[in-house]
Amino acid sequence: MAFKPAKWPRRLRSQEWYGGTSRDAIYHRGWLKNQGHPHDLFDGRPVIGIMNTWSDLTPCNGHLRELAEKVKAGIWEAGGFPVEVPAFSASENTFRPTAMMYRNLAALSIEEQMRGQPIDGAVLLVGCDKTTPSLLMAAASTDIPSIVVTGGPMLNGYFRGERVGSGTHLWKFSEAVKAGEMTQDEFLEAEQSMSRSTGTCNTMGTASTMASMAEALGMALSGNAAIPAVDSRRRVMAQMSGRRIVQMVKDDLKPSDILTKQAFENAVRTNGAIGGSTNAVIHLLAIAGRVGVDFTLDDWDACGRDVATIVNLMPSGDYLMEEFFYAGGLPVVLKHLGEAGLLHKEALTVAGTPIWDDVKDAVNWNPDVIRPVEKALTPQGGIAVLKGNLAPKGAVIKPSAASEHLLKHRGRAVVFEDIDDYKARIDDEDLDIDETCVMVLKNCGPKGYPGMAEVGNMGLPPKVLRKGITDMVRISDARMSGTAYGTVILHTSPEAAAGGPLAVVRDGDMIELDVPARRLHLDITEAELAARLEAWAPSHPVPPSGYEWLHQAHVEGADTGADLDFLKGCRGSAVGKESH
Repeated sequence: MAFKPAKWPRRLRSQEWYGGTSRDAIYHRGWLKNQGHPHDLFDGRPVIGIMNTWSDLTPCNGHLRELAEKVKAGIWEAGGFPVEVPAFSASENTFRPTAMMYRNLAALSIEEQMRGQPIDGAVLLVGCDKTTPSLLMAAASTDIPSIVVTGGPMLNGYFRGERVGSGTHLWKFSEAVKAGEMTQDEFLEAEQSMSRSTGTCNTMGTASTMASMAEALGMALSGNAAIPAVDSRRRVMAQMSGRRIVQMVKDDLKPSDILTKQAFENAVRTNGAIGGSTNAVIHLLAIAGRVGVDFTLDDWDACGRDVATIVNLMPSGDYLMEEFFYAGGLPVVLKHLGEAGLLHKEALTVAGTPIWDDVKDAVNWNPDVIRPVEKALTPQGGIAVLKGNLAPKGAVIKPSAASEHLLKHRGRAVVFEDIDDYKARIDDEDLDIDETCVMVLKNCGPKGYPGMAEVGNMGLPPKVLRKGITDMVRISDARMSGTAYGTVILHTSPEAAAGGPLAVVRDGDMIELDVPARRLHLDITEAELAARLEAWAPSHPVPPSGYEWLHQAHVEGADTGADLDFLKGCRGSAVGKESH
């Protein structure tokens, strides 16, 4: 069904604060006028909140204040009234114990900012990993017209003539130091080349993946995802988005009109084609839960199973986001999916038009960066969802980042009870482990770490690395960085801290992995597994107070998006009771 714009002019939400001559309206208008705003700005024109996740402690978003000025210019040009609002910014680089624990807090706080303040529409100014999903979750909860503007990726890094991908080469060089192939001084020298401009990771990590997801979902203007942060076209995109949100408010084009089941299926297939981050699984499940779309972990596997990975970017491939942009960016990928019958072409976007209208004329300027399907990195990319007695509610693996010879494997478990246990023992030369073993990490899920940190891509033992081995099967209830690689099974659900089967795996147990069959199996009898689970007791006490207590008490499993249980569903943008 085609979208039908609302009739304009109509009474806007902001007029509940600013309209009329009552004492309360004068109270609200009068205070804002101390900023020098003339009276006619309150005459019923759309008030647009620029939800800005800039922070000096969020390096990926360090340039968003400048970008906000371009958004404001676009809003003014279209006849809107821009107001910049500082939003909770959870930095992937600095937040402890993990930024993921604060994604839900950010979404909650931003949702209440959007609902409790006089705005008619929102520009979601995002970049760093958790800022994109948290603001999309907030917009889905309130259903206020919203558009995403991402900050864009940083420029390519280079070290001694080699492209350096942020994150990806951090893991690579760190392992090389452990293996004796790189000195510590060389590692420190390489550090200087990893982040040479403002912006997010330049690999297809979580930030670039979520920028792509926003575009594939239809929540950003076409071409938004890949423009480098320092490119002048990024500022143009910001200004055009500012113009567009004003018309979206006039048309009453809301997230619920865009975030349909078809949109989520488009995003899943896009994630497969770009070799996107496993973190997208959790974030899209959470966003769908907020808007009220029936979208499950099984949908990820069903939609993504037959999608070839055609974007040749690290960590799965060779290039970086800068080359992806020059090659034509995400519109080329979406065009390919459409031509292959893998895109719901009629899905609506923030442009007010079907997604196919925006991408059908896209041109691929570099077929080595965005490959034809017959030269795909992997014929079946996407995210594989594994199930079995070790993961009754599912676990995920990214096949395009894994070693093909390990996709079917049976090995002896070497168990680490938590991340501290892993760190204490992994470098021990007496650790009973070799490359055929399966490394198992417990208690790092949503409740366990707490917050589900990116520790699933455990570094290999030095004595294995010295053999020239670069990959082993690793299983955990944790996440891993979108910039990481390896045969790593993640998000095992139920998690260990919630009494899932992962909690009772013991050293020496045999574990079977069969990615083509989507199977993850702990090779013990049903009776033995039941007895172990019956004897299990939690070892991580619930924190006594604060947000960590709230998180522990209410966070759901990774299989449904690791959101807080009381935040599910679209609760709308009702103004609420006047306080004066």
